[in-house]
Amino acid sequence: MRKETSLESLPPHLAEIIGKLGYGPQPEQITHVRTVPARAAQTSPWPTWLHSDVRDAFESLGITEPYTHQVQAAHFVHESAQTGGRRHLILSTGTASGKSLSYLMPCLHAVHSGELTPGAGLQDERATVLYLSPTKALAADQLNSLRALNLPTVRAEAYDGDTPAESRRWIRAHANVLLCNPDMLHFGILPHHSSWSSFLRRLKYVVLDEAHSYRGVFGAHVAVLLRRLRRICRHYGSSPVFFGASATSAEPAASFARLLGVEQGQVQAITEDTAPHGAVHTVLWEPEFREQVTDQLSAAVDTRSEAEKKAPVRKSVIEQGAEMLTDLVLDRTRTIAFIKSRRGAEAIAQTTQRYLDEVEVGLAHRVQAYRSGFLPEERRELERQLRSGEILGIASTSALELGIDIAGLDAVLVAGWPGTRASFFQQIGRAGRAGQDSLAVLIASDDPLDTYLVHHPEDIFTVVESTVFDPENPYVLSPHLCAAAAELPLRAEEISLFGASAPALLERLERQGYLRRRATGWFWTHPESASELVDLRGGGGAPLQIIEVDTGTVIGTMDSSQAKHQGHPGAIYTHQSATFVVEDLDLENRIVAVSRVFPDYFTQSRDLTEVTVLSEERTEQWGPVTMHFGHVRVRTQVVSYQRKSIIGQENLGEELLDLPPENLVTTAVWWTIPPTVMTGAGVTEPAFPGALHAAEHAAIGLLPLIATCDRWDIGGLSTALHMDTEAPTIFVYDGHAGGAGFAERGFEAARHWLTATLDTVLACQCEEGCPSCVQSPKCGNRNEPLDKDGARRLLEALLVQAGEAESD
Repeated sequence: MRKETSLESLPPHLAEIIGKLGYGPQPEQITHVRTVPARAAQTSPWPTWLHSDVRDAFESLGITEPYTHQVQAAHFVHESAQTGGRRHLILSTGTASGKSLSYLMPCLHAVHSGELTPGAGLQDERATVLYLSPTKALAADQLNSLRALNLPTVRAEAYDGDTPAESRRWIRAHANVLLCNPDMLHFGILPHHSSWSSFLRRLKYVVLDEAHSYRGVFGAHVAVLLRRLRRICRHYGSSPVFFGASATSAEPAASFARLLGVEQGQVQAITEDTAPHGAVHTVLWEPEFREQVTDQLSAAVDTRSEAEKKAPVRKSVIEQGAEMLTDLVLDRTRTIAFIKSRRGAEAIAQTTQRYLDEVEVGLAHRVQAYRSGFLPEERRELERQLRSGEILGIASTSALELGIDIAGLDAVLVAGWPGTRASFFQQIGRAGRAGQDSLAVLIASDDPLDTYLVHHPEDIFTVVESTVFDPENPYVLSPHLCAAAAELPLRAEEISLFGASAPALLERLERQGYLRRRATGWFWTHPESASELVDLRGGGGAPLQIIEVDTGTVIGTMDSSQAKHQGHPGAIYTHQSATFVVEDLDLENRIVAVSRVFPDYFTQSRDLTEVTVLSEERTEQWGPVTMHFGHVRVRTQVVSYQRKSIIGQENLGEELLDLPPENLVTTAVWWTIPPTVMTGAGVTEPAFPGALHAAEHAAIGLLPLIATCDRWDIGGLSTALHMDTEAPTIFVYDGHAGGAGFAERGFEAARHWLTATLDTVLACQCEEGCPSCVQSPKCGNRNEPLDKDGARRLLEALLVQAGEAESD
């Protein structure tokens, strides 16, 4: 790899593209340029056991010889299946490394070469394959690839929420390759396993595509779901081999074993990537600070705190991303701009269209937004237009990140760090899949983690993160135990499959009346479906329908977890460049009623938080400072929302809301700091609240560096005197019931975490604090009080105490 700070390392045509963005030959905004050179392929002969028809089908698509890692992976799982399916595989290689062919070789061989069981008559006894992906779009893409092979024995079908009811019976009876997602496995297959008995009895392989995406609460749910699947398969006499396809991650074998619920020795990891790839040139870009221009009308209604008014503001990733996307589209450079939020994707697309109309009329329609929440037919059409080149630029959430094969793209803009390195490399890997050189630009957002990463590129390109999830979270495991008992009564000898906490949870579920115990095990005896107890995506229940009041049309959906923050009355909602205002939030009937509007602002909610300590499970002493990990209760109430201008993000006003509070029992890491430590570091007692608050914000912003989470997955609270600890305290907690493993990971890697936090505070060029270091976009106290210098002194003191404790 080469790393530079100028554009001289880029090929001339890519340097020219950057120059065309209007910033000159050496933009000051560039903090780093990294080139991953082109890589030649390493190939191996087709496996000798592979059926000739399957090999011929691949060769008809132009695949003359597979890559070496593909053959190694295919051979391992084929051999495992031949010996009883006791070992499993995780293939952890880069984007566009051909993971699909790796699992298709053994899977299609098993389906195509199967023989009829003697005496079975006309019943097809060929092997079956279950393919699981986290998104419908990825499954649809894989289905198209399977059908392109034209193997008459392979009856591949998608089975998800979009599958017509009239097709489902035929699929159950005849499909031998089923493309599904965890949601449909949970709701549509396992509760009705007797209807799937023929498929499950012959199940030979289970493919888990994009396995690294199963993290946090969603990962915990999928982990327990896979234990339920393995249990049902055992009931029907099958023992499938699990094949995980994953982006590069730390300890892939250990993580995949934990996901499946098997011993680590039962999982083989293949991590060497032998696929070719064009050179990838990655530019790290930190937008400049700009002057805030506020007219008299805006100033009159500006309700920001004094700290927020004084803080310097960088050009937003929406504004910067739209400018770059405009120039790239004008240059006819096919580009995807990724951003985390739905609103951000819509805003980048809208702004780019407006810019294009000003420069070249007739080009704006070739830029679109793509995100979750769109109707199925809308997603499929956008995917088709992107592949065909009808769309030159697309602004997308991570919905287009996962494995959808789009060749011919030349550039990727990543507007704000996407949360994990796996996501970042998945996104920049969307370009260059046809073998050409590609350009990737990471645009730093006003966020402490983004600030840290663009100035510490080694933490992007050389550090690999662990996938964090907790399958024994009681809020996750308890409803799954009910679902498992409803599928088949839970026998005592099966309980160990669900972990050490399962026996106690079963006793609690029995006392609460969810399960009944008989001599043969635990039974679900209620008339309603136990599957409905499980919130697989951790969104707090079924999605809410977004309905336009004037027409009664359902224009999209919204997760329950988003409803109070993004679907409150007065909130602005954007759908395919159309903007709506929320008229009513009906939580009981799960409806968000909206009306069409044309605002020049967006909305952002504010909340108030209280934290109560429930239990301590682990502690670590750093001299007089104590670090704790345990369970807490968090009480949160959305109390108001702000209206902010799209360009400039000035505050245009704040409205109060009357919404019910929410209580969350979760896990947290917290520090109790004696006042003498703070005063000894030069933080005076009146400055305690501001120093603690600023350190809390910065720490929350940097936790995603060491745990696979987003800052919106976690929360925090700081106080100069907490009622439970009776000392100055900083809390950082998981934003999911029961915890998601993020705070615990922070406890385990606290020194690295706080060191990165301190580095970010020191590196930021502002004087009193800004969104790039200690200000938070979701602070319920409007970022007051904040003391950046006090946070620096406090963090330095904590690390001194930690270092002395480590050396003792």
